[in-house]
Amino acid sequence: MANIVAGIACSHVPAIGVAMDRGVTATPYWESLFRGYEPARAWLAALAPDVGIIVYNDHASAFSQENIPTFLIGVASQFTIADEGFGPRPVPSVQGHPELAWHLAESLILDEFDMTIANAMPVDHGLTIPLSITCGQPPAWPFPVIPLCVNVVQYPPPTGARCFKLGQAIRSAVEAFDRDLRVVIYGTGGMSHQLQGERAGLINREFDNAFLDGMTKNPIALTNITHTEYMREAGSEGVEMVMWHVMRGALDENVREIYRHYHVPASNTSAGLLILENEDAL
Repeated sequence: MANIVAGIACSHVPAIGVAMDRGVTATPYWESLFRGYEPARAWLAALAPDVGIIVYNDHASAFSQENIPTFLIGVASQFTIADEGFGPRPVPSVQGHPELAWHLAESLILDEFDMTIANAMPVDHGLTIPLSITCGQPPAWPFPVIPLCVNVVQYPPPTGARCFKLGQAIRSAVEAFDRDLRVVIYGTGGMSHQLQGERAGLINREFDNAFLDGMTKNPIALTNITHTEYMREAGSEGVEMVMWHVMRGALDENVREIYRHYHVPASNTSAGLLILENEDAL
């Protein structure tokens, strides 16, 4: 059967992609951030997963304010790179895994999660930057990807508890798939940041690091964080961290923390990276 063997929590700061695309990652501003990504890339290359499930949010690239799915799964064989106003990022198209994606869609819907199904859509920096962070700049991404999009743009977003339960349902669905696949799941977005208003540029290191600790040690407690608390402590965009709960819910109760990297600033935000492995899956 298929198994989820590990999870990655990863920020998707747009400027990280710009730095890679322009070849400035070795400059003084960026060098220490990108040096911290090297162990994660080596770990992922050694793991060599068969499929990645990437939980992310769309930034008005595939969906507008006219249509806002709470949870969406992409089932296509390929996903083009979105033009976010400056042309598509110069990265490979994302190859899908329709067989596993359709299995997940059926299982999750029958498990009473109302998934929207996307037969075609572009993917933006929310998905491509985590791939760039963990895979570098290959001519083709090293594994197919199933995009799973979560609304954290339009109120009300789903709660952390609901996202955690979705992760648990994803794990059950993957384990019911009748092919021998090693799956890695990403939870992306965050960490603390605010892009507008009087608190623009807010970064809360204490909250961020406590959240990183809790992902390993006490994830259930983290699912009780309310939308209001995310906004107060982590800024108006900090609610993106509910997507990390999908990843964590898909893993074992007890996990090994393999690697952690936290850096401030990356553009006008903090950037976090966390790798967790299931104890019995490798």
